[in-house]
Amino acid sequence: MDNPFHYAFAVHDLDAARSFYGGLLGCPEGRSDATWVDFNLCGHQIVAHLDPRRMPAVIRNAVDGEDVPVPHFGVVLSMPAWQELAARLRAAGCRFVIEPCIRFRGQTGEQATMFLLDPSGNALEFKAFADPRNLFAR
Repeated sequence: MDNPFHYAFAVHDLDAARSFYGGLLGCPEGRSDATWVDFNLCGHQIVAHLDPRRMPAVIRNAVDGEDVPVPHFGVVLSMPAWQELAARLRAAGCRFVIEPCIRFRGQTGEQATMFLLDPSGNALEFKAFADPRNLFAR
């Protein structure tokens, strides 16, 4: 990966973040300190910073008939990796904000997507395209 992104975000509990990102999502843990922890999310550096007062502020925007949480972050996966993650999350009893589904069916931007919240209310989206060249197609 030529240019991995870095994203820092607030969490109310580092142990809960470790359980969610490290345990449920399988993100390897990197460096850490008493108030933050790095995770490797598919080669990208995400950093959970402790803010015990963290209160999620989620706005919902309509996208293809669904109320999509904003802000959110995530990763575009291959279709097999997306299917494996969706199955693993379902088997773990994960509560989804938007269940794994196909959005924009029959259109250029057709994609598999799912949304979930971490224990601090940060919204994540994982998506995949049958044809990855359509990521930015109009």
